[in-house]
Amino acid sequence: MGDVAMTVPVLRALTSQYPELKVTVVTRAFFKPFFQDLVNVSVYEADLKGRHKGVFGLYKLSKELKALKFNAVADVHNVLRSKILKLFFFGKKVVQLDKGRAEKKALTSGQTFQQLKTTHQRYADVFEALGYVVDLSQPVFSEPKPLTENLKVFVSKKDFKTIGIAPFAAHDSKMYPLAKMERVIEELSKNYNIILFGGGSKEVELLNQVESKFNTVKSVAGKLNFKDELVLISNLDVMLAMDSGNAHMAAMLGKKVITIWGVTHPFAGFAPFNQPNDFALTANREQFPLIPTSIYGNKFPEGYENAASSVSVKSVIEKVESVIQN
Repeated sequence: MGDVAMTVPVLRALTSQYPELKVTVVTRAFFKPFFQDLVNVSVYEADLKGRHKGVFGLYKLSKELKALKFNAVADVHNVLRSKILKLFFFGKKVVQLDKGRAEKKALTSGQTFQQLKTTHQRYADVFEALGYVVDLSQPVFSEPKPLTENLKVFVSKKDFKTIGIAPFAAHDSKMYPLAKMERVIEELSKNYNIILFGGGSKEVELLNQVESKFNTVKSVAGKLNFKDELVLISNLDVMLAMDSGNAHMAAMLGKKVITIWGVTHPFAGFAPFNQPNDFALTANREQFPLIPTSIYGNKFPEGYENAASSVSVKSVIEKVESVIQN
C-alpha cells in the first residue's frame, strides 16, 4: 500500500509539468481511489487473483494493455510480476525502477549510515529516463474533500483540531508500544479530536477499546470504506503514524505527517513525502546501534523488537503539539 501511495505525488508532478501526457496506472482495484484526483491519469485494474493470475494471466493482461496503444512503460515496482509482464512488451521502451539494493544493503549491514535517495526520487528517475524530468520540490495538493454527514460523526468537537493516529504497521518491530501510544492519546485527547486508523479484526478490537476510554477519540477501523477513509484523512490537521501505509496516504494528500520508527530508519528512503526531517522520531541509536536492521522491519537481532519504545511519550506529545500549533 505504501509503495502505491508514494507514486501519487510523483504522478501529480509529472502530469502537471507535462500536461500533454496521458498516464495509465496498472494496479489492483483496491488502490483506484488513490488516483481519483489526478489529471490525465486513469487506472487499469489488474485482477491478479482472477483473470490476470499467473504467467498466462499476465500475458492476457499484456494484450489488454497493448490495446491502449501506449508509447512507453515505467516500471516503478520492479518485482517478479512486472518483470514477466514487461517480457510481453517487446519493441516498447521500458524503464524499470532502480531499487538501490547495494546501497540499502550497506545501510542495513552497518557499512554506512547516511541518507539514501528517497523512493519518490527513485520513481521520478524512472520518468527522467523516459525523457521527462520531474521536479518534486514544489508540490501541489488537492483541497480536502467535504465531510459527509456520516463522516462528521468521527469529529467529536468542531472547535478542536483533529489528529489522525495510525498505531499499527506490517511488523511489530516498526510499532510504538500500544501502552505508550495510549498515554499519548490520553494526553492529546484533552485538547484535540483523535481519529484512530487501522484494519483487521484484531486491530478493530484494540482500537475500539481505546475509543471507549476517551470522549474525543473515535476509531474508523472496520467502519468505513477505503474511499471514505481517504476523505477523512484529507481533513486531518496532522497524522501520527508508524513507518506504514497510513503515513504515505496522509502525505500524498498533503497532510503533515509525524512518524515513529523502530528497527527501520528514514535514511533508507521511505519517509513520507514532503515532510521535514524532524517529523521523523527515530529509535535511540546509542541504545540500538544496529538500526536500521532491515529495510522493511522483518529482520532484527534479539533485543531490538521494542526499539521504538526508546522514543519517549513526552517527545511524541511535544512534537505533535508543536506541529499542529504551527
